[in-house]
Amino acid sequence: MPDVIEAAPVLVTKRAFQRIAQVLATEPAGTMLRVAVNGGGCSGFQYAFEMDSTRNGDDLLLAEGGAAVVIDEGSLGFLAGSTIDFVDDLIGQSFKITN
Repeated sequence: MPDVIEAAPVLVTKRAFQRIAQVLATEPAGTMLRVAVNGGGCSGFQYAFEMDSTRNGDDLLLAEGGAAVVIDEGSLGFLAGSTIDFVDDLIGQSFKITN
């Protein structure tokens, strides 16, 4: 398993934090990566990744090395025990959530 930064109840790998820092370097100061779980119809739940400059009072903030991730309280219940990683393989680059 890759090196991870633990911030209960979600883990973020160092590789993910490094990639997030690279992406945020091109964004305005104070921008964070928001990870959310959205309810879907037939497809079930979907993960959403978007840039956000607003941190709500109930958001969990995970930060390291210039990278910041926020997760809203509603999504946190679905992400508890998960690991957020960044993968670079034959099919491309992406953030991956493993639960």
